[in-house]
Amino acid sequence: MPAAPLAASVKILVAGGFGVGKTTMVSSISEIEPLRTEELITELSTGIDDLSGVESKQTTTVALDFGRLTIDRNLVLYLFGTPGQDRFWFLWDELSRGALGAIVIADTRRLENSFAAIDYFERRGLLFTVAVNCFDAAPVYTPQEVREALDLEPHIPVITCDARDRASCKTVLMTLVEHLIKRATATPV
Repeated sequence: MPAAPLAASVKILVAGGFGVGKTTMVSSISEIEPLRTEELITELSTGIDDLSGVESKQTTTVALDFGRLTIDRNLVLYLFGTPGQDRFWFLWDELSRGALGAIVIADTRRLENSFAAIDYFERRGLLFTVAVNCFDAAPVYTPQEVREALDLEPHIPVITCDARDRASCKTVLMTLVEHLIKRATATPV
């Protein structure tokens, strides 16, 4: 009896600025207990990490978050959450190696913190989707308003989400996968 074919595995990055909800998203969607490398934020990070807008944040990712989601017997997504602080950005090059696409999580309270992640993926030609995490009491903007504020190309999907909600995170992942398929099957000009 022939062996069952192996499922295709796809590496997806979950990226964005400090405190936007990357760890929360990976934790919400992962079918396994996610690997987290979170440490307590201490007074040693005073003057290094900007807690503006996330003053109640008590932990931070210092390397990566890892989760897995099986779409069907033929496709498994491996999710790698990136650290958000500038001082850990040297890890992004390693984490992005072999990734098929990325989700850039944006926070409308600090939208300017999204530019570095967007620039990173644009410079490397890695396809991405922007997921606007809807924090309680955060300003609400339409995806089109966010697109304009971030000066995104029209083909880049922008979607609102709640990183705490599994169904919302699945919608974001499916939006990214559809974007990847659409771009892969597009007829070259």
